[in-house]
Amino acid sequence: MIQRLTTLCGYLTFRIAFSLSGLLYLIGTLVYYWLAFQQPSPEPSYFILVVGLFGAVVTFLLTLSLAARANEAVNFPLLVRLPSRIEYLTAVFLTALVLGLLLQLLMAVLALLRHGPDLSLGLAVEIPPIWLALNVLAAVFALHASELVTAGWSRVYLYGTLATLLFLQGSHAAVTSWLSDRFFTIANNMNQVWLAPVSRAFRQTGIWLNGVGGEWVERLVSFVFWPLQAITEGVASGQFSRAQALAPAVLLLYAAIIFMLAADLFANKDLHLHE
Repeated sequence: MIQRLTTLCGYLTFRIAFSLSGLLYLIGTLVYYWLAFQQPSPEPSYFILVVGLFGAVVTFLLTLSLAARANEAVNFPLLVRLPSRIEYLTAVFLTALVLGLLLQLLMAVLALLRHGPDLSLGLAVEIPPIWLALNVLAAVFALHASELVTAGWSRVYLYGTLATLLFLQGSHAAVTSWLSDRFFTIANNMNQVWLAPVSRAFRQTGIWLNGVGGEWVERLVSFVFWPLQAITEGVASGQFSRAQALAPAVLLLYAAIIFMLAADLFANKDLHLHE
């Protein structure tokens, strides 16, 4: 399996490296570096977050580009010879991750050589897990956005759920209050048509949303986005607490779950490779 994955990764790397897309990614890296590191000796937190954000974005875009090439009909002879479709998907994922890391390291080396942010040894050791976790998460989300993996409305469900959670993060109190009011209204309407048991159920739900339910929604949303918040706070403060140090591992757990979902979709869908 390792040999097959190595061959597929080399093939995909060759296709994108010797193409216009590969040249544009390299130029984009240099332009981003020029825009982001014009000031001498930036703060370590600025260096870590800016390069980390670049790595996640470029990995996302590389995954989309590689998935589009992997979805071409010219690759059909390769796909049918594989004992499992998952190896094909894994090759796309690994190639995007490696190429994204290389471009990210290129920017990091240029920034360190020319601008030299003062990184402590402890903070420097914590950088690789942060960058790797963000890149892996970006890659698996990009797989779901590609035509190679998506099946039906799968990406709408995934990104719709993510958008809902992002919206609730900043407006959970207003949303739960609005829902509570709607349930109270429905309860009053039900009570007027002599449906007292149904009315009581809606009223109890409204009371729950206005109290304990709102707290549970806040805790759920905070838990989902806690790793990103913990990484940002740890980088900004210059040191990570024991809990914050676990944030990259939690992001990798998220990525593993989302990748398994992508693998299941890809393994069971009807492939229609583009000409």
